Amino acid sequence: MFTTEQLRKATDNYSEERIVGRGGYGVVYKGFLPDNRVVAIKKSKIVDGSQSEQFINEVMILTQVIHRNVVKLLGCCLEEEVPVLVYEFISNNTLFYHIHHKAGGMSWLSWENRLRVASEAASALAYLHSQATMPIIHRDVKSANILLDDNYTTKISDFGASRLVPLDHDQVTTLVQGTLGYLDPEYFHTSQLTDKSDVYSFGMVLAELITGKKPLCVSRINEEKNLATYFIKSMKENRFFQIIEPRVLSEGTLDQLQAVAELIKRCLDLLGENRPTMREVAMELECLRKFTTHPWVKQQTPEESRSLILEVEQSDLYDVPLIPYSTNEWESYSGITEMAFQENEPR
Repeated sequence: MFTTEQLRKATDNYSEERIVGRGGYGVVYKGFLPDNRVVAIKKSKIVDGSQSEQFINEVMILTQVIHRNVVKLLGCCLEEEVPVLVYEFISNNTLFYHIHHKAGGMSWLSWENRLRVASEAASALAYLHSQATMPIIHRDVKSANILLDDNYTTKISDFGASRLVPLDHDQVTTLVQGTLGYLDPEYFHTSQLTDKSDVYSFGMVLAELITGKKPLCVSRINEEKNLATYFIKSMKENRFFQIIEPRVLSEGTLDQLQAVAELIKRCLDLLGENRPTMREVAMELECLRKFTTHPWVKQQTPEESRSLILEVEQSDLYDVPLIPYSTNEWESYSGITEMAFQENEPR
């Protein structure tokens, strides 16, 4: 438990210069404690019932979680007029930043590191779903909620929207909440939240990692505005390799890229029951990651990889079949892109 005085000293009285993030629910400050610990201090913007509920919910969930790839809650302060939570400080920004701000992330964001980050995030989500004391659905999985520390180790953050699921339930009915572009269309239409909703959102993060494209972008044309639609359509038309980020294309092997594409396709299935579990996703990514670090794989040059890919594009040998989505189903979901959204604000 922290006091008001401690946190005000730590943040220089909540100075604007200490702000490291803003979101719909609050502001995050960088703080320095007397014992030399650097912390992240999340302060709610206003006082109302929903804000307090979000913060209490986050405390309840994070006190149950111990995992190296989940941000650690250090304590809270109940003396302030608004709820204040204190976390370990994660110094290297978000995965969203490193994917979309080239100068900030391209130097380290190799194919091998993308697989590692994806594998670590999947492992954390699998833990939440099946190994925590009570199953936890994150409910807002996105690249902006995946932080990276000094060693670029993955840390899942922002549990304000998360839900505990009773052991005798496999779903909960709730008001739809999440981030457009990452939001499970089945959950959007039914309000039935399941662990497969996180799987869909994680599939979008994988698509974002492999293509370097944002899930929603109104400046892109037609079906390209919605990455899920664009990704699936590209696979159906056997031009998937055309939308992969160039560095991924040059560093990944044909088998790896094909396997990740297939995994993404399964995660993005419109029917939650057809999606893999996060445990299955984590296992597949870990296998791919180990394969990537194998010495034989490292012997393949970028030129050999590109040559193989060109051969595949000229034939239909590795054509990946599209899951049976109807045009109307995808148009129903992609129409959401016209709504107002904020895709990368931390909460």
